[in-house]
Amino acid sequence: MKAYNFEKINEAFESKSAEDVIRWAVGEFTPDLAMSTSFGAESAVLLHLVTQIHPTIPVLFTNTGFHFKETLEHRDLLVKRLKLNLRELKPAIPHEEFLAKNGKLYERDPDACCAVNKIAPFENALRDYKAWITGIRRNQADTRRTSLFVENYRDRMVKVSPLLNWTSKMLWEYAKKYDLPYHPLWEKGYLSIGCSPETCTRPVKLGEDPRSGRWAGTGKIECGIHTFLKTEEAGSTVQK
Repeated sequence: MKAYNFEKINEAFESKSAEDVIRWAVGEFTPDLAMSTSFGAESAVLLHLVTQIHPTIPVLFTNTGFHFKETLEHRDLLVKRLKLNLRELKPAIPHEEFLAKNGKLYERDPDACCAVNKIAPFENALRDYKAWITGIRRNQADTRRTSLFVENYRDRMVKVSPLLNWTSKMLWEYAKKYDLPYHPLWEKGYLSIGCSPETCTRPVKLGEDPRSGRWAGTGKIECGIHTFLKTEEAGSTVQK
């Protein structure tokens, strides 16, 4: 990986716009640049921002097999509306086979379930690129408060987060300005939307942070892509 002065770059980006960060990433890493999306509650904004600058950027979506039907419908709508260059990723073990072998692993060990169904296929896809753009924000959870606009990811690529300082108000004002579709579960209180089992995603209660509905009651608030823990389960060892 090329050496970058991350401290200097991040200091400059604190006063720049999300578009400035995206333009830098596009200029620095194309054609070895991708972006990721969950097609969640606020995903349309980053998808629109990035594709206005790089219309054909590969868009990585990990279809775990556990998504809400509303998420898949929202995916199809955004792919058509924004003409996304979608690259859909799937686990090595087909969904039905995984369930037959492991049952409700998401209840017994959600870390292990994420490792097999989300992290592994995503990490495999990232090997094709030198950098990727993600939509995390600092105010989403304590685990994200110290995130940087540009950082070393796994010592082999660069992770770019243009929306770090955005608020939910800014996101929804942007979505309204460009008439972007919103995830239908948003109106039902789902502020962060992952897999469909209630163990994985529930509506957020008044006063809770946006990610409190994810893996509620387990102490887990990240799938593992943006953090670095380890687990061994379901026949694999991964960084999470």
